[in-house]
Amino acid sequence: MKVIKLNENWYEEALKLSEYAFQYKVPEEEKEKLFDMMKEHHELYGILDGDELAANMHFLPLEVFLGGKKMRMGGLAGVATYPEYRRQGHVREMLEFTLQKLKEEGYPLSMLHPFKVSFYRKYGWELFSDRLVSTLTSEDLTVHKKVEGTVKRVAKEAHNSEIDLLYDAFAEPFAGMLVRDRAWWENSVYRDYTLGVYYNKEKQPKGYILYKVKDKKMTAAEFVPLNEEARHGLWNFICQHDSMIKELVMITHKDEPIFHLLPDPRIKAEIKPYFMARIVDAEAFLKEYPFKEGKVTLHITDEYASWNNGSFSVSEEKAEKTGESSEGISLSINDLAAILFGYQSVEALSLIGKVKGEKTELEKFSSMLPGLTPFFYDFF
Repeated sequence: MKVIKLNENWYEEALKLSEYAFQYKVPEEEKEKLFDMMKEHHELYGILDGDELAANMHFLPLEVFLGGKKMRMGGLAGVATYPEYRRQGHVREMLEFTLQKLKEEGYPLSMLHPFKVSFYRKYGWELFSDRLVSTLTSEDLTVHKKVEGTVKRVAKEAHNSEIDLLYDAFAEPFAGMLVRDRAWWENSVYRDYTLGVYYNKEKQPKGYILYKVKDKKMTAAEFVPLNEEARHGLWNFICQHDSMIKELVMITHKDEPIFHLLPDPRIKAEIKPYFMARIVDAEAFLKEYPFKEGKVTLHITDEYASWNNGSFSVSEEKAEKTGESSEGISLSINDLAAILFGYQSVEALSLIGKVKGEKTELEKFSSMLPGLTPFFYDFF
């Protein structure tokens, strides 16, 4: 087996494989636009059986926010194999190839949306974010607090830099939010959604909602308020649809407080694990991570990226690979990602035996963490 880069002549076959594996269909009139987007923003890799495509995956060179800074991230999507080629090691071959590629090209991090969490956990990817999916009825749509600003609907064609700055201001404090450019907004965010931007009385944008209304149902795919006023203003805009819809589905961060203001907050609310992250290069990642004051030694194990195996001395000033030491904390590359993104605590993982070390070392490590909050709105 050999993983090769596939040129645009393979796009049609790659699409057929994805349609078969993920059971969807791209309309004929949309294919050209899709292939143009792939050519500009994706790298396609695959494994051939003679002249037939046996397996493929898409690589997306992206960035995410982490601790107020931007970090390079290699996104993986469309990892697929035809049934007759499954359980022959094709996906493993592609993932190992990708890890080596990411390491050589300077990507400390990778992310993907799993078809099955346990499968990708085996290769070092770990859950790092949840989403709260709340389902309400039109009876729940009551105005909470009147505000002086207004909401303006914005179509994809009218997207502007104000919206970019608004999104960045919301996304930057979280761990893992995607850095978006104009092309990403146009190709991957808007789709069949509309943007409703909240402007305060000074005409400054302070929040937005990405939504659509269809068949008496409103879906709010993104709810992005920068302050209390915008939160109320956006909610009131949703409430103005009460005569048009029977159901509202909102996707938010799990600690979004707007639902606390409902007269009866006992709505259907599900916290759903969502995206997975993979620390590709532990030393490079640790060097960029915003540790607080302190110093600890981490003993990391990584079955599929041998360069991550070993001991790392970590402090606020630097991170470097060191010789073996009896002191410190032992953990896998998976659990390191869960901890550093703020998805799991050192204490919680130590209680179930995933993180091991003396109590004082564990407490020291925990005190060095900046308290990041993980979240991810996008999909690829």
